[in-house]
Amino acid sequence: MPPHPHLLALGRRIKHLRLEKGYKQKRLAEHIGIDRSYIGGVERGERNPGIVNLVRIAMALEVEVGDLFPPVTSLSSES
Repeated sequence: MPPHPHLLALGRRIKHLRLEKGYKQKRLAEHIGIDRSYIGGVERGERNPGIVNLVRIAMALEVEVGDLFPPVTSLSSES
């Protein structure tokens, strides 16, 4: 079963923000205290991260939690 479009959009956004910071997946994962494969799964839309992990990711990337999400208007055509 392919990943849900909303999870794909979230993952692309997190990856974009991570790359803007110049972080490798491993560095982000170590900063948050989770496995690198988890970050990879989130970025590929394979994992549905919980709120605690979203907060951790946002804090590590120095953004607001809401900044992890693409605009809702861009999601409406993907659902």
